[in-house]
Amino acid sequence: MMSLFPIFLKLAGRRCLVVGGGTIGEGKIAGLLEAGAQTIVVAPKVTERVKEWASAARITWLEHHFSPADLEGAFVVVAATSCPEVNDLVFREAGHRGILCNAVDEPERCDFYYPAVLRRGQLQIAISTGGSSPALAQRLRKELDQQFSADYVPWLDELGETRRRLINTQGDASHRRQCLHRLASREAFERFVQKRARGGRSG
Repeated sequence: MMSLFPIFLKLAGRRCLVVGGGTIGEGKIAGLLEAGAQTIVVAPKVTERVKEWASAARITWLEHHFSPADLEGAFVVVAATSCPEVNDLVFREAGHRGILCNAVDEPERCDFYYPAVLRRGQLQIAISTGGSSPALAQRLRKELDQQFSADYVPWLDELGETRRRLINTQGDASHRRQCLHRLASREAFERFVQKRARGGRSG
């Protein structure tokens, strides 16, 4: 099997197409909105939530069946219909145009896969099984959920601010790098958590 290339994409402002506005499509649309994508939905019918997004101008809803012309200008496309024939058509037409496509629950019609993702603010941990077992990816994500507490959110914010300050200072680059690695250690995280706990105590 061909090895996958792991990558995090910046989709803000990019035209992303979702074909299908049912329950499955709704979840994919939500993810694109969270990433700031310019989201276009092609479907004759959609869920109430998708209708609300369209009414609020958060997405553009093209109320018709898929046509290859809908792919014009798309950066990525998600085929999320309940019809394998339509999903296949979307995948083939996207391929002709060099557009990355994901057909939900059809690994053979995917140029990329949706990983199981754990989010803690700016921290994102993505897990993929290459389409072999999404269930396993979800189980591993739940296990990681127990390992990475909500304390990672403020800690990472603090690390980011410290990194920006250090980068703007004069001095030895090797020393800065060592300092940044020390600040990102497990011991440093545990001290941060303890400090927050003490700060939250009353009396």
